[in-house]
Parts: sequence; C-alpha cells; structure tokens
Amino acid sequence: MTDVPVIQIHQLTKQFDDHIAVDQLSLEVYAGEVYGLIGPNGAGKTTLIRLLSMADSPTAGEIIIDGQKMARNEANAAIKRRIGFLPDDFPLYDDLSVNDYLEYFGQLYYLEPEPLNQRVSEVLALVNLEHKRSSLISTLSRGMKQRLSLARTVIHRPRLLLLDEPVSGLDPIARIDYCKTIKRLQSEGITILISSHILSDLEDFCTTIGIMEQGRLVESGRLQSLYRREGQQLLIAVLEPDSRLEIFLEEHPLVTAQNEWVELAGGGRKLGVTFTGSEADAAELLRVLILEGIRVSEFHYTQETLEDIFVRLGYQQTS
Repeated sequence: MTDVPVIQIHQLTKQFDDHIAVDQLSLEVYAGEVYGLIGPNGAGKTTLIRLLSMADSPTAGEIIIDGQKMARNEANAAIKRRIGFLPDDFPLYDDLSVNDYLEYFGQLYYLEPEPLNQRVSEVLALVNLEHKRSSLISTLSRGMKQRLSLARTVIHRPRLLLLDEPVSGLDPIARIDYCKTIKRLQSEGITILISSHILSDLEDFCTTIGIMEQGRLVESGRLQSLYRREGQQLLIAVLEPDSRLEIFLEEHPLVTAQNEWVELAGGGRKLGVTFTGSEADAAELLRVLILEGIRVSEFHYTQETLEDIFVRLGYQQTS
C-alpha cells in the first residue's frame, strides 16, 4: 500500500427527488488498500459505488480516480478503463460458454485476439474455473457464476475494483473461495472498494473500513486503529477469588470498565476489562499482580469483531 490516493471524493452528493442518498461525502482510498464499506440497508453504499463507477451522475461534488477528475456529461473513457465494476445484479448470458463470455467483454476493452486468449486463461486461473472454460454459463452453480462475474470484471486489468455485495447469497464454502480470490487480487496491487453485509468476510482481508449511515460516512479508518480506539478488552483469570484484584483494577487509571466476574468450573474466576494502555503497560500490570501474590491463570487481549465496531461506532454515533 502507498500514500497515493486512487479514489478522492470531495463533498459528493446524490439526490433523488426529495431523498438524499449520498450527502456531502468526502473520502480518500489509497493505492493497494482494500476498503470495506458497511452500513444498514439504505445507507447509500450502492449509490456511492455507482457514482464511482459512473453508472450514475452526482448531483454535486467531485470525484477523482487515479489522479483524473471525472468530467460531467462526458464519457470519461480513460477513467473507465482503470475501473472494474461488479454490481450486485450484473446479468450473465446463460446461452454463452464461459470462454465466449470472457472474450466478449475482453473485446469491449479492445484486447487483441492473442493477448485476450492469454488473459482469459489468467482470469480463469484466478477464479479457479479453468475446468469450466467450455461449459455453458447455464450449467454453473451460483458460486461459480459469481466467480465468473469477477473474472469478467478484471479482464482488462483495472487499477480499481468496485464490488457491490459480491458474496451475497453464497454458501459458506463459496464465500471462502471468493474471499481467497479477493486476497489474490489484493496481492497483485489492485485497489479494492467492497461493500458487504457479511462483516466477518470483510474483517478477514480489509485494510480500512468505512461505516455509512443516511448517506454520510459515520466513521472511516484503518481497521486495526478502530479496534484499539476505545481500548482493548483484556481478559484476566485467577485460580481462586481474590478481592485485592477487583480493588486494584477499580483504582487502576488505565482500566476504564469491567465486565461481570464469570465463575470457572475449577473454582477460579475471570473477567474482561477495557484497558487503554500500551502492551508495555499491560506487561507492567501483569508483573504487579504476580508480585502481589495473585494467582493469574490467564492474561491476554480479546479481539473486538467488526460487528462490534459497526454497532459501537455506526449506530451509537447516529443515535
């Protein structure tokens, strides 16, 4: 990932009659990032992606893709060649073979026959569909059709990939396969903006997360920084109840909240606390507890999930 923005959006607005779908939104996505866009239905995610892909025109604001500003009421052909756009309802042509389908879209991007044949082989390998090259699209499973759509989207080697709910409706195994393909594209240096309701999938490969609510970005930032923003959950378990631990944690300046104690089967107890200190501070806390003779059996951070962040940052800030 570099510090060069591939997407720059300034005060972007899209209004449909009296409904504002995207409301003065500003955003930068940098080269090599996988930017996950999340939010409830109607938040404006799909509209934003359609604006970036030029499937819709903005009411106001500015979009710059890979250093080139989108011009109103123009074809913007040079920008379109840098973008691969996969909407959630892109149609497939069931009476075509997989090979013919990919060749057709490659020809739309003016790929010459010999390079196009090689590129078809490359994208089929990317999505693990080499064995289906001669098959009719009508014979493919839903997961295979989704992967074929992705192959079509990258046939022209785009710099930017826009994916709107690409894993919607897939079973868990098909989602895992699809996410592996996203990771391979990321490793090739493609910048990706992806929306999804399946937060656990985004958590697996996104570098940055944006939360949308009512057409606005409620939050945008590196995933790891969002995990750490309000402190990490520190799990502490002891072999037997010790009142000194509870008193010590209540008075500790870096412990901002405590959960309820959970009784363990062997007679010990554990609890989670919100700890705002560094790893060195946590190590010092453990050292002091041991010096005090408190018999600590577990002491480690627990990872907040993306769903936790969505609820905490998305809904809490808009309530």
